[in-house]
Amino acid sequence: MEGIIKEELKCIEEMHNVKILYACESGSRAWGFPSKDSDYDVRFIYINHPDWYLSIDDKRDVIELPINDLLDINGWDIRKALKLFRKSNPPLQEWLLSDIVYYQKYDFINNLRALSSEVFSPISCFYHYLNMARNNYREYLQGDQVKIKKYFYVLRPVLACKWIEQHNTMPPILFKDLVESTLSEGALKTQINLLLDRKIQGEELNLEPRVNVINEYIDLEIKYLEAYIKTVNFEASDPTSKLDELFRKTLLEVWSS
Repeated sequence: MEGIIKEELKCIEEMHNVKILYACESGSRAWGFPSKDSDYDVRFIYINHPDWYLSIDDKRDVIELPINDLLDINGWDIRKALKLFRKSNPPLQEWLLSDIVYYQKYDFINNLRALSSEVFSPISCFYHYLNMARNNYREYLQGDQVKIKKYFYVLRPVLACKWIEQHNTMPPILFKDLVESTLSEGALKTQINLLLDRKIQGEELNLEPRVNVINEYIDLEIKYLEAYIKTVNFEASDPTSKLDELFRKTLLEVWSS
């Protein structure tokens, strides 16, 4: 599959006259709990030719391929990526942490990673994960019968919030690392690990009776996290000049030859 993905990325470069700087896996595969039928969520950052940026008109800064049952591939222009990075965009921060890297060239992504701690906003990331947890919990896990696999899409953001509270840094991307670092041994952790084992082994985790110990934990934590974030103050420095410099440096590195 990796070969197919790399071929698709090469076609994107040729079709759109861009250079891809970085491509990685996002979603359940990167988080460590793919299903047997999970698609590949490929995300990439690319750079256009310098002339593309010298225009009085705004241009589309996203490249997306049609989604099919196997592949979901889309990417952001470097300027869009840097603007979102300046806001500590959590999905982009997760791309930088992905263990599944399909392509990396030039110095851009290493330079971007070096700035991650400087631009990280605990409040921005906390609210991103908290809202994800609340929305998924409300939509999928309220009945006596629930979509069991949706527990991962609530627990992961809840545990990410707990990590930010405790460490004030971007959370690990792997779900199992979050579980190990934030939860003590006991019935809750045991139930979560049982579900994780079932999902990784390819079981169809559809409608089943709710897992009360997990629901009770989520209920309590969401209420706690909602109260906690209101007490947090954070003053962010402005990294714009450094990101401008990185943008110009990357343009020269990629296109000077």
